[in-house]
Amino acid sequence: MLQAVRRLALGLIATLPLTAGATKKNTATTTLHALMEREWQYQLEHSPTFASVMGDRRWNSRWDDLSLAAIEADHQHNLQVLAQLQKLDRKQLPAEDQLNYDLFRRDYALWVEENRFKWHLLPTNQVGGIPEGVKQPPGIQTAYQLADTLRFSTTKDYEEWIARLDSFGTYVDQVMALMREGMSERLIHPNVILQRIPSQLEKQLVDDATKSGFYSPFTRFPSSIAPAEQQRLSAAGRAAISRGVLPALKRFHQFMTDEYLPAAPEQVGIWQLPEGQEMYGFFTRRYTTTNLSPEQIHELGLVEVKRIRAEMEAVKAKTGFQGSLHEFFHYLRTDSRFYYKKGEDLLLHYRALSKQIDPRLVRLFKTLPRQPYGVEPTPEAMAPDVTTGFYYPAASDGSRPGTYLVNLYRPETRPIWEMVPLTLHEAVPGHHLQTSLAAEQSHLPDFRRYGYYVAYGEGWALYCETLGDELGLYDDPYDKFGQLAFDIWRAVRLVVDTGMHARRWSRQQAIDYFLENSPRQQLDIVNEVDRYIAWPGQALAYKVGQLKIRELRTRAERELGERFDVREFHDLVLLDGSLPLDILEQRVEAWLTRTRRGGGAR
Repeated sequence: MLQAVRRLALGLIATLPLTAGATKKNTATTTLHALMEREWQYQLEHSPTFASVMGDRRWNSRWDDLSLAAIEADHQHNLQVLAQLQKLDRKQLPAEDQLNYDLFRRDYALWVEENRFKWHLLPTNQVGGIPEGVKQPPGIQTAYQLADTLRFSTTKDYEEWIARLDSFGTYVDQVMALMREGMSERLIHPNVILQRIPSQLEKQLVDDATKSGFYSPFTRFPSSIAPAEQQRLSAAGRAAISRGVLPALKRFHQFMTDEYLPAAPEQVGIWQLPEGQEMYGFFTRRYTTTNLSPEQIHELGLVEVKRIRAEMEAVKAKTGFQGSLHEFFHYLRTDSRFYYKKGEDLLLHYRALSKQIDPRLVRLFKTLPRQPYGVEPTPEAMAPDVTTGFYYPAASDGSRPGTYLVNLYRPETRPIWEMVPLTLHEAVPGHHLQTSLAAEQSHLPDFRRYGYYVAYGEGWALYCETLGDELGLYDDPYDKFGQLAFDIWRAVRLVVDTGMHARRWSRQQAIDYFLENSPRQQLDIVNEVDRYIAWPGQALAYKVGQLKIRELRTRAERELGERFDVREFHDLVLLDGSLPLDILEQRVEAWLTRTRRGGGAR
């Protein structure tokens, strides 16, 4: 009966005459939603590895097309989308769709602008394959890791992986073609970071195909696949690796050592590339979602380093240590009490710490995600060249939980005092909570549920490191010092990144400044500096985003006084998905106005 009444009501509504304004508004909204959905499908189809990681299996047999022709076709497509948006009357859209329009247009405008600088001609670096939160094809030396993120439960899943293995040679050849074009245009990474790649590749140049990382799916068949079928698929996998994957890796290794490395510059810094200054200005704007200049960011970093050092002095005093801050850094780096001897013990501590944090989240958060997460070791092949930990988002179809990857390589360099802030950042309430909650907002268009602005996402995660006080996790002054060590690490980034790419600092200058102002181990510091060399401007986003979120919370606390509810504030920040910082600030200001008037949280 209720359904019949509802159908009758909907029928009556459908027969009511619409005004011209309502018709126009409806047309604009329909057009925008159709365009956003069409383009989301386009992005998935043209980024099949991203689609696979998301849990969309429709293109699981393909790698991304990285040919110059495909890249140019994508650029022309983006121009066409911008032209379509220009024809759409934004004023006729409701407020939420005006925000969708603005964010959608912003993405395409940035992609079009970035094409000018031809950054796609530098497709390989020493950390290629670590997710940045955006659709990004895997690096050659990390491509095998894709197998660990996919579901293998049917014969079709394996056959599609075999098809990917067969076409891997084409993918490698396309990457080399981009790199050769980059060489001709003087667009190439510095030698010092590229030197790491040949050894990464050599670990994969195995004599036995079954020892290849690409073979891993064939070592874990589900019982639903018959033994005879398992044998057939395994044989096909070995053959595809032997005839396609391994020869392609050998070609790439030879190209790196014989052609590419000899052409690479010795100096570091994007300033030496064609239009390098303009390129760095663009990356600064793109990653921070602000109009701050590299010079302003450099000065901001110096101010933050000075502020945090003062806090470090106060916490050092609480530990009873009598020496200088520099001597305290040395103590934290070298005293065996702060380190595990075995990676297994380090992993167990990380897992126990995560379980300790989980039940405390309700103190600060009203809405928690349904999606679980796991704590796993960083793959051994990449561990020597990457930082302490990172987060890998869950698949959208629920086939893979979020994964907090922790680096167990040389545990004697992984201090216990950094574990609490790292876990708050990478797992909960940092990346896992933020990305999972965004994905669960089904009322948002997909490009917002799964999109990612680095300043927002990394700024949120860095802000979450400071929540350890409110969660009762920094009672030990060494843990608190670890939080400050992580905070100054991100402040140092502002100085070092802009130092190398805008002020023409040498790599050693950057390492020395880092060592002077951070207790982190030299291995981590060198890996960090080399990461900044490979990804100009990306590391600026963390501290800029954190400072903005903290500023907005402080403003809300001041203006609302006793009416301030941190759980409502966190809902406000999280439940609209990833946002540029200026848009986030507008949302918070509107919330403050509503709250002062007695309105709801959102």
